[in-house]
Amino acid sequence: MSVSDAPHFDAQPSASNHFAWMRTLMALQRTLLAAVRTAVSLIGFGFTVAQFFQKLVGHLPGDMRHLGPDAPRDLGLTLIAAGVISLAMFTWQYRQATKYMRSGDFAAIASADDRSLHTSSYMVAFVVMAIGLAAFGSVWLRF
Repeated sequence: MSVSDAPHFDAQPSASNHFAWMRTLMALQRTLLAAVRTAVSLIGFGFTVAQFFQKLVGHLPGDMRHLGPDAPRDLGLTLIAAGVISLAMFTWQYRQATKYMRSGDFAAIASADDRSLHTSSYMVAFVVMAIGLAAFGSVWLRF
């Protein structure tokens, strides 16, 4: 066995190693859910900015309209897009990390049937992305 073929570390199947692996997996889930929380904030704030200022623009004096009528809408679209794109990137990173956690040196301590541990995290992330896309479409089409 050459040096490049040697495992990076020794992951012996034991209860303590398995629970450490599970703690790491749950930390990844917490990170994804923190990204979901941030995305919800960006999407909600972007939608609110766009809707609030769309209603307010008609009541502004003429000298305060120098930014243009679409500036609040564009800011709202940017915030919504930032929320959706960042959540998509975090979800992809979560998928890559969990894939790594189930392969190679970790395969010995990963449980065989633990996919149910992260399906709800995926579902929440995808629902928030769908809501973000609907909000983006709503602001884009001026509903």
